[in-house]
Amino acid sequence: MSSIDTSYSPLPRTEVIKAIERQGPLRVPIIQAKWWSEGLVKQYRKRLEVFDRYPEDAVFLWIVPVNYQGMGLSWDLDTSGAYDSNYVIDDWGKLDEFIDKLPDPNTDPQFESLHAIAEQAHDQDLYLIFGWWRLFFERPWEIRGMENLLTDYYLFPKQVHRLQEALCRLYLGYLQRAIREFSPDGFWTSDDLGHQRQLFMRPNMFREFLKPYYARIGVFLREQKVHWWLHSCGNNTSILGDLAEVGVNVFHPVQKGTMDEAAVAHEFGDRLTFLAGLDVQHVLQEKDPEGVRAEVRHLMDIFDGPEGGMCIAAGNGIVEDTPLENIQAFLDEALRYGWLHRQSK
Repeated sequence: MSSIDTSYSPLPRTEVIKAIERQGPLRVPIIQAKWWSEGLVKQYRKRLEVFDRYPEDAVFLWIVPVNYQGMGLSWDLDTSGAYDSNYVIDDWGKLDEFIDKLPDPNTDPQFESLHAIAEQAHDQDLYLIFGWWRLFFERPWEIRGMENLLTDYYLFPKQVHRLQEALCRLYLGYLQRAIREFSPDGFWTSDDLGHQRQLFMRPNMFREFLKPYYARIGVFLREQKVHWWLHSCGNNTSILGDLAEVGVNVFHPVQKGTMDEAAVAHEFGDRLTFLAGLDVQHVLQEKDPEGVRAEVRHLMDIFDGPEGGMCIAAGNGIVEDTPLENIQAFLDEALRYGWLHRQSK
């Protein structure tokens, strides 16, 4: 480019691929930057439409792999407690029935409404991501309750592996169908493996109870040439090497205040692309617009290497009471500096 292009048009899919594969994209891709929380939508309503002009450089196809209420289980589900203390299986004796009644990906009606979205993305030459939330940590603790699962690793390891095996087969079935019917470029999922200081489990427990199943997903995606995007909040530093090893391509968000951004980029930037997330807890809520712009530049200066290796996003859902002028500054600087930073390479 001979000058800075501030076009509001989304990047062609090949440019997103270049960013992920470190092949010198024209601009830092903007992915999941307009991640509005329910509270933000209720607060601002149509006023958020002013941001529609800013590009989203990927199109998402979302499903819910397991609808517990619709499985026809022989017991009642109690969802009256806190989310992380609820459970679907209170007794491992119910595991056989639970596995038997998992859905068949090949007959799931959720796919019917997604074809038109996928076709439009392909017609517009946009990067297409298929996915769902919760994988091999978040979903098992949703099924067993978080405290139960963390003790199950020690008390009921065989049952945990049986559940993970069943979920892995289910996920692979969904991925096979999605690739057959939609031809996505990427797969998005989440696991929120960390909290503010460290993982929820010791790294060796991750390697025993999650990593083998991550690896099977990774092998399949590599064979199909589909990028793997993983969202995981908290401090994931101790297993970033493991995630790269099993085939994760893009990691989000590198949560501010929990991970050393510069150290992470230096140590893992040759193995992982980072969907760097702008902090929504403090920066986006508490800084002034120039402070938000400075943080966008800071992230790009750290993560956008000579050949790419970075996309930019909101770190999580943008919460209510976030000033509109800060959202404007975030999106505008992501676009402006995303071009400028790439041009300087």
